[in-house]
Amino acid sequence: MLITQEKTRPAAIAAPPVKMVWLLFLAIFAAVQVASLFTPPLMDDVDAGHAQVAQHFAESGDWVTAKTNGIRYIEKPPLPWWLVAIVYRVAGQNSFATHLPNALAMLGLTWLAWVWARRAWGARAGLYAGLSVLTAMGPFLFTRFIIPEAILSLFLLIALYGMLTGIEFRQPARFYWSWAMVGLAMLIKGMIAPVFFAGAAIPYLLITGEWRHWRTWKPVSGPLLLLAIAAPWHILVGLANPDQGHAVGNHPTVGNVHGFWWFYLVNEHFLRFFGQRYPHDYNKLPFAAYWLLHIVWLFPWSLFLPGLLWAAWKMRGRWFAQVRDVRIDGERRFRVRSALLLTVFSAFTLLFFSISTNQEYYTFPVWPPLLMLTAAAVAGVEEGDAPLFSKAWLRGGQGVFAVIGVLVSVALAWGLWDSRNLPYVSDIGVLLAHRAVAGYTLSMSHFFDLTGPSFAALRLPAGLAAITLVVGPLLGWVLRRRGKDLEATISIAVTASVFLVAAHIAFARFEPMLSSKQFADTIVRRGSPADSFIIMGEQSDASSVIFYTHNFLRKPALLVYPRCGQHGEGSTILWGSCYPDAPDIFYSDERLSQSWGTGERKWLFAQDENRTKAERLLGGRLYLVQTLADKALWTDRALK
Repeated sequence: MLITQEKTRPAAIAAPPVKMVWLLFLAIFAAVQVASLFTPPLMDDVDAGHAQVAQHFAESGDWVTAKTNGIRYIEKPPLPWWLVAIVYRVAGQNSFATHLPNALAMLGLTWLAWVWARRAWGARAGLYAGLSVLTAMGPFLFTRFIIPEAILSLFLLIALYGMLTGIEFRQPARFYWSWAMVGLAMLIKGMIAPVFFAGAAIPYLLITGEWRHWRTWKPVSGPLLLLAIAAPWHILVGLANPDQGHAVGNHPTVGNVHGFWWFYLVNEHFLRFFGQRYPHDYNKLPFAAYWLLHIVWLFPWSLFLPGLLWAAWKMRGRWFAQVRDVRIDGERRFRVRSALLLTVFSAFTLLFFSISTNQEYYTFPVWPPLLMLTAAAVAGVEEGDAPLFSKAWLRGGQGVFAVIGVLVSVALAWGLWDSRNLPYVSDIGVLLAHRAVAGYTLSMSHFFDLTGPSFAALRLPAGLAAITLVVGPLLGWVLRRRGKDLEATISIAVTASVFLVAAHIAFARFEPMLSSKQFADTIVRRGSPADSFIIMGEQSDASSVIFYTHNFLRKPALLVYPRCGQHGEGSTILWGSCYPDAPDIFYSDERLSQSWGTGERKWLFAQDENRTKAERLLGGRLYLVQTLADKALWTDRALK
């Protein structure tokens, strides 16, 4: 497994040739990731909201101060948006260009997992590591929209791999990889990047005794390289966004609006960690859910995780002895120390976010390391290189997968049967129960809105998933029982990839609920560039409309929402709206009522929670144009 002595692996149990491995990787990557580049269109909230920032960078020539809907938005580092903006200039402003950097990051993570695991534990472990990164549930779910976790994970793992190989193979130049990647990671996620790297590197160096060779780490030129990469933007954006000295609402912690440095370093890092960030628009998973959900994020490979944890605990004494033993050969030591570094990194990051406020995807960076360790354990058992395990452990995991597959298939079949007499409905939103679990502040909250009738809109993906989860796991279990371990493990990946294709089809069916692009299409088709688009609520409610009408209307959307956070503590643009040069886009109820029906045509958007307010405020002056799931679009005069 992870720490036993090296054995010569017979050709009969070797992994497929490298070309075959990468043909399999690319086929699964195309099936699982490429579809997300085109469907569904950009979603409201974070997806289209971040895409607006990339639009600003691509068009304005200002690569320092990020803006969304004309408002400063510099709570986060800019590199993810820079990457998207560069693609926009080549491929246009669309879903493909928006999601391409994330998809390429997943391909990069697959490559790195394969390279690292192959070098440490052999060709079969490399194959399984790449397959698990491509087909695990968490990486699939959280690359459907533009968040930077996949790119952050890639940079941090390259940094760790550079440090490890630099130490083990006495190649000090590789430490420059680490310094450079940490610098880039700071432009992805801020100050947590060096914290996570140090949280793994420092314990590793202390445990192994490698701290004695600190002179080889490039202790002067390395940090200078990091600063050369990360410091310029932080300095320039701080100078461009100084202290304004005016109040944000009546919040006692904030008091006056400090400049970028306070808001970015104090509010977005320290106060966020302690759950005191203003505005308080983030939730935190319950303690048990936080840990147990990793079974879902790593599924189906998490079936083998309990055995791995048990073995690591049983061998902990021998493990720590071997990582400091300079007498063992280099290949074996690299194997042991790889396991140590990946374990320490995962443990530190998981503990960090168990204390901090969190979202489901915050622990994304630990998923590839945990999948690599699981792949190493499975490969070790199959090759007879894991004395604490028998193949009964693998057969048990495969059997559990088969049972889960049958049970989920039965549940899907029940949903299909329950909705058998209902006609197909293109707008699944009308069939969902809007339960608002956690106030929709958690990424997976909409999962709880599913109802039996909603399967009328999900017949194709539900049927495909039901068949896949019966055939695939049972076939894998038969293969495992017959001793065809390589084929059985690959069948897990193939089953998972087909299921994820079905899941993506289902995800795309949620377009009317998740995206408002159809409203944008209506405005572009039936409106005029002189028109105005108004949102009854926060700009993230209809950010996809803003994105898709941007090149048509060429002006920010108007918001019936308090400026500068007064009574609007959930606003994503609270801080930027407090700057005196913020555009005049915030309307009061009175201003909307007075301007409605005058001047250029106006389009009004509202979610269900604001629909009653809009109808009460504007009465018989509303002309309903279109409804979509839980939202409506009106105009202020009859359309021809």
